[in-house]
Amino acid sequence: MKTIFKQVNRKFIYLLIVPLFLMGCEDFLEVNEPFGQINTPEVFEDEFTATAAVTSLYAKLRDEVLLTGNTQGLGALMGVYSDELDFYGSGVEPMNSLYQHYVFSDDPIIEGIWNGSYSLIHSGNAILESLDKSDKLSLETKEQLRGETLFIRGLTYFYLVQLFGDIPYATTTDYKTNSILSRMSASKVYDNIVNDLIEAKAILPTNYISGERVRANEFVVAALLARIYLYREQWELAALEATSLISNTTLFDLDIEVANVFLRESTSAILQFKPKSEGENTQEASIFLFESGPPSLVSLNPKIYESMEPNDLRKENWIGIVTDGNQTWYYPNKYKIEANTGTSIEYSVVLRLAEQYLIRSEARLKLGNFSGALEDLNHVRNRAGIMDFEGTTENGIMDSIILERYHELFSEFGHRWFDLKRFDLTNEVLSPIKPGWKPTDLLLPIPENELLINPNLIQNPGY
Repeated sequence: MKTIFKQVNRKFIYLLIVPLFLMGCEDFLEVNEPFGQINTPEVFEDEFTATAAVTSLYAKLRDEVLLTGNTQGLGALMGVYSDELDFYGSGVEPMNSLYQHYVFSDDPIIEGIWNGSYSLIHSGNAILESLDKSDKLSLETKEQLRGETLFIRGLTYFYLVQLFGDIPYATTTDYKTNSILSRMSASKVYDNIVNDLIEAKAILPTNYISGERVRANEFVVAALLARIYLYREQWELAALEATSLISNTTLFDLDIEVANVFLRESTSAILQFKPKSEGENTQEASIFLFESGPPSLVSLNPKIYESMEPNDLRKENWIGIVTDGNQTWYYPNKYKIEANTGTSIEYSVVLRLAEQYLIRSEARLKLGNFSGALEDLNHVRNRAGIMDFEGTTENGIMDSIILERYHELFSEFGHRWFDLKRFDLTNEVLSPIKPGWKPTDLLLPIPENELLINPNLIQNPGY
């Protein structure tokens, strides 16, 4: 009887608390004190409910914020903002403003990205505060949950700083403090992200705690650190973090068939999102796949397909083709299953090993290790069934790395857009194809509502 009550009580608390973590704030800078009720002590006195609070953060990323596979996620949004995806929806749809580069500070998509991200950060901060206060959880559990939360907070801030530049950096749930935050320099934000990730890496285990690759461990954190170090041009650190994953052949393997990269059991996956219910598959499939033309929403820009070598296995396995006899359209076909399959077959891949090889290739090149850079680059090319790149100049190898990232990472959470920015290619690539393009489009606008509420915020140039 006592055991049954305990199980029912756990489920009740779970159903009561988790929706609090999943619900978004109407506006981050209008978060009132009642939202702090997330800190209900009972949640963090029990491993089951404390874990549920943390895993709800992954769920929000999967379903609502930044890394969701639907039309609100960066795969679709930054795909149309860059040169990856062509838009076929209605001209009055919000996504069209991103596609044409006529973006304003009251754009609902921009507000959604900002508010959803800061709502997630607020939830993470609430968890961190509650874990610090809890004296019921074991040290092992507290470190696991703290490490995961620091990783998710760091991941969220990474995308925010990439999209908006200087941003408010909140580490508390105190709404009075948060409501008057100024924009912190992007460099300082990155310093804080790295500090969070270094702490997370030190306290997280090397194994995947759930058995699947759906929660952060030491190597998941290392993968994000490698990317951040690369973006900050800290070449040695980027290579070091990437090597920690590449050399762990027990957990990770790039040399799997191209067709298997996005399956649930993929050994090249570092972090995945598990679908909401068993039998469901990815949201990406539902927005990218189509069977007849013209597409209803988006298609893959043909130049991705056309720029691939004829025998590149990714053309056959990752790009779908639809024709009506007169016109041909292409679509991202990395995720192939829309239907419920009883047992989920595909998980959405957030971080994967091929990116780590390309990170190390670029870092090695910048460090003057041309042979090492070619070795990593060619490992990715060979897995795709194409021959070694045999260039010998730094510029030639760099151009090949950029092209390889384009072919390998298309439609995955904004990689192409971030690369265009990193390599100073935005004006060259986008000015001929985007009617509203202007150089200040490198950053999205701070939402107008945030500027009205907080006098300490200033708008990005061009808006």
